[in-house]
Amino acid sequence: MTMPTFTRWALTATAAALLAACGGDSDNNNNGGDTATPYTLQLLHFADMDGATGALQNVEPFSAVLDKLRGDYPDNTLVLSSGDNYIPGPRYFAAADDAMAAVPGIAVAGNGRADIALVNALGVQASVVGNHDLDGGTEEFANIIGMDGNYPGADFPYLSTNLDFTPDSFLSGRVQQDGQPLDSLPNGALAGYGTLEVDGETIGIVGASTPSLGNITSTGDITIKPDSGGNTALAAEIQPAVDTLKDAGINKIILLAHMQTISIEKELATLLDGVDIIVAGGSNTLLADDNDRLHEGDTAQGDYPLMFRSASDEPVLVVNTDGDYKYLGRLVAQFDDSGVLLTDTLDDTINGAYVADATMAEGGTINSDVTAIVDALNQVLAERDGNILGHTSVFLDGRRSQVRTQETNLGNLTADANLWIARQYDPSVQVSIKNGGGIRDDIGYFAYPPGSTSADDIEFFPPAANDNAGKASGDISQFDLEGSLRFNNTLTVGDVTATELHQLLEHAVAKVEGVAGQFPQVAGLRFSFDPAQPARLSTLNGDEIDQAGQRVRNLVVLDDSGAVVDTVVENGSVVGDANRTFRLVTLGFLATEGGSGLGGDGYPFDFPLENRLDLNDEVVPAEGNNAATFADPGSEQDALAEYLLANFDTATPFNQAETDTDQDQRIQNLSAREDTVLP
Repeated sequence: MTMPTFTRWALTATAAALLAACGGDSDNNNNGGDTATPYTLQLLHFADMDGATGALQNVEPFSAVLDKLRGDYPDNTLVLSSGDNYIPGPRYFAAADDAMAAVPGIAVAGNGRADIALVNALGVQASVVGNHDLDGGTEEFANIIGMDGNYPGADFPYLSTNLDFTPDSFLSGRVQQDGQPLDSLPNGALAGYGTLEVDGETIGIVGASTPSLGNITSTGDITIKPDSGGNTALAAEIQPAVDTLKDAGINKIILLAHMQTISIEKELATLLDGVDIIVAGGSNTLLADDNDRLHEGDTAQGDYPLMFRSASDEPVLVVNTDGDYKYLGRLVAQFDDSGVLLTDTLDDTINGAYVADATMAEGGTINSDVTAIVDALNQVLAERDGNILGHTSVFLDGRRSQVRTQETNLGNLTADANLWIARQYDPSVQVSIKNGGGIRDDIGYFAYPPGSTSADDIEFFPPAANDNAGKASGDISQFDLEGSLRFNNTLTVGDVTATELHQLLEHAVAKVEGVAGQFPQVAGLRFSFDPAQPARLSTLNGDEIDQAGQRVRNLVVLDDSGAVVDTVVENGSVVGDANRTFRLVTLGFLATEGGSGLGGDGYPFDFPLENRLDLNDEVVPAEGNNAATFADPGSEQDALAEYLLANFDTATPFNQAETDTDQDQRIQNLSAREDTVLP
């Protein structure tokens, strides 16, 4: 990029103030660098550390890898996060245990604080706001990132230039002026963008969050922009922040983007002018080079870095890694004296994904604060792993790639549990629908036989024993449920018409190609869908055309024996009275209207959910819903716990093995099998 000379360009008041804050000089347009020597920056980055139960075993070697790589460029290193620094789940809630108050970096126990303490210990200098950072709502977000007595809060700012935090009463007091040095801001600060000085050079850091935030998390009164217009409109929201930094003479700019799908970050690279590096987040996309050593079974989803040309035809790099502290991303890049990336100096023997394991950690030092946090969390979690709720003889499949594209045995189990518990409150409930994206982890484990890395050889097992916790192989514990159903959504019952049930399922399969979280897991019904047919288009993005969808081909409601009691859709059309109703249980998250009038994950509950019953507001039934006490009644963790306790012990374990798509019965994908929905 070409940096403007200040004698030729009129600075805005904001840009002038930013220039002064950054130590700018109208006689020196090189940001203090040597005009003869390229400037080298090492960027270490990670994201999506959002709660998988195995992440705690990764974070100690991760800290040593980070220490080793930081030591290679001690004066030229930035450490950044592209969001989702935590998620509601086992370690998130374990941080509220009184035992955590004695842990360095925490001092005052509270949800999510152990995860922030880990990120602090690793030396993160800035993070974008991810969707999971807001899952507990804006009040809890404020409590997690803000100081509380001896709890320091987030020792780094959260950034997002397309979010306005000021309307939200819990967050407005944390908002800081844009453009300031980020290391001068108070702990728990919120801003759109700012700067960091690295070896005499001022680096601009801009944050941007997905505009669909309001449909996938709890945003309170935050204003999210844009509300329409797609990626072009999003780029237009980001560009002014970049322009202000450029006008202040800053010619090296990094965008921390949490867009959920890396295709958006790729397009932003071509739409923006002045951004050099985009650190993607939210999609868990593992970018790596052929010479990068990966965890067994992992496969790169693209080269590291991805290279694009900006709107002004200058190079832009996009980087990302997989989450849960499995990899540290490393980009060592050089810039010329105009701030343009020298892409011919990129070295794939240096840049790429660094696996977090003992071998890679050699030569680095494990962070002692990280160890203290991990040890304390493991002790709390071990107690929860000893609270046994049921038994399975098979692996329960909660893999992201599966629950978001097909029926799984874990999806069936939790949908069945929701239906079962709902009937304790209201015996007339007939069907259960939940989103696959609400299932966040397996219950069980998988491994490759020695000497094999082929996906065809992978072996699946029920949960492993934990002798320290008194857990036997196949036991399902509180820890397992908290890890898989991390959001612990409340359950809601209501009436839907035949037409509405049809459209709910059209929405559910509309984005199966994109492995979207809206894909359903169901009970009490069976349906087929054809992904080759037109998908239902929502109005979440103002430039999309609303379209009903034609993917659901056949749909029937079943009784407890599996017999058909009502044919709802045949050959793509609703049959019988379109206004007849069915009693349905779903997640409160899906049935709660967002700012767009739709429910979570875009579910079209914009129609009235007639005769609505929110189970968490109801009196607990006398029987069948009070054997487990760790989760609130009327929540999906409690539903699964009660269902397991009532039905699946060691004598009668759950034994429905996972099936391939061509064998699925409840959700029949016609690209993989014949349709057998109708009797």
